[in-house]
Amino acid sequence: MNTGVSERRVEHWTLGSPPTDYVLGHVRAVLVDRIVEDALVAVRGGVIAAVEPHPPGLAADVDGQGLLCVPGLVDVHSDGLEKERLPRPGAELPLEFALLSFEGKLRAAAVTTVFHGAGFEESHGRGLARSVAGAEQVCAAVAAARAEGLVDHRILYRLDVRCPEGLAGLRRQLASETGTGPTAAPGPRPALVSHEDHTPGQGQYADRAYYERYLVGTRGMSGQEAAQHVDELIEDRNGRLDVREEALAWLAGRAYAGRIRLLGHDPSSADEIDELVSRGGAVAEFPTTVTAARAARERGLPVVMGAPNVLRGGSHNGNASGRDLVAAGLVTALASDYLPSGLLAAAFALANDAVVDLPAAIRLVTAGAAEVAALPDRGRLAPGLRADLALIAAGPRWPVVRSVLRASDATGRQEPLATGAAPA
Repeated sequence: MNTGVSERRVEHWTLGSPPTDYVLGHVRAVLVDRIVEDALVAVRGGVIAAVEPHPPGLAADVDGQGLLCVPGLVDVHSDGLEKERLPRPGAELPLEFALLSFEGKLRAAAVTTVFHGAGFEESHGRGLARSVAGAEQVCAAVAAARAEGLVDHRILYRLDVRCPEGLAGLRRQLASETGTGPTAAPGPRPALVSHEDHTPGQGQYADRAYYERYLVGTRGMSGQEAAQHVDELIEDRNGRLDVREEALAWLAGRAYAGRIRLLGHDPSSADEIDELVSRGGAVAEFPTTVTAARAARERGLPVVMGAPNVLRGGSHNGNASGRDLVAAGLVTALASDYLPSGLLAAAFALANDAVVDLPAAIRLVTAGAAEVAALPDRGRLAPGLRADLALIAAGPRWPVVRSVLRASDATGRQEPLATGAAPA
């Protein structure tokens, strides 16, 4: 087979990033609304120059051999790094190694842009405790990884609104990121911030019984001990409502100033969606009810659901089914939550089960997710966008990632966050 490239050039592709200029031929190009059969994708300067039918007899640098070509996946909420750091209780790995190891899983899942969750909170229990110090370490490690990583590593700043230490820590973190590096697009990028409140009895654990069962299963408590612990937790957190109000007011100010792009985590009602919009919120993340999801779409907000929820066919907490919300047209994006491979698998499951067609399913993990993150330069196979591409074998049921071609960093330079040096 004549691919038009030398052995040395092929080796370069295997060991690192593709060249800035190349032609990928004979692929099934998945656009936002259709599939172009036997397509050609031309890349110039790391940017897509053309997506069109492949003319007979025209040589390409790489023969896609009929594989599906999709944009690189965008994962807007990933807690997988936590699991990578602690693969077994008591066996915590160095953060930098865990990030490198996790990058391999992201690449294998066709993820080219990922937002790692950094939890600004103080929580303890079985597993890796979340702390402000830990969140700061993750931010530093991800910033370092962006310079040389094979994936575009970014941060989803997660704030527990009833945690005063978390609020102080996030203030410091955003104020410290002055964004002095080169930028690939005019103006700075607002930081992606999700606010959450996991107090049992509302939000994710609206039915506290699910949280009690979680404590029994993960911490070895008896049913009575779990119920007592939840009572104490609710009482303690109800004493921090003033912190919650301060946090929400501060977030609203940052959102309206364009410093952050605000996500509301686990909204459960139309009233909560209205409150999110009133404080400048831009995205509904993991709504727990159909009512909240519908209200978000009626207010024009993107809606993110978890890919594992879609794969399982329902929530593990008794909340809304992601699959049902997709079928109702109420979901615009999927996030991995904790399972990178779940993104593509969930998309194909939706298409295979005729919940939506394949272009619409792929849109949930590409263009829809890019919209959530306000990254208009990626997520679609369209001229002028980043050439972050993945070649996929559909398989009889589950997809298999055959190759990932991420655009050269000549076109993907790190842009500054919109935090500046303004007072926090």
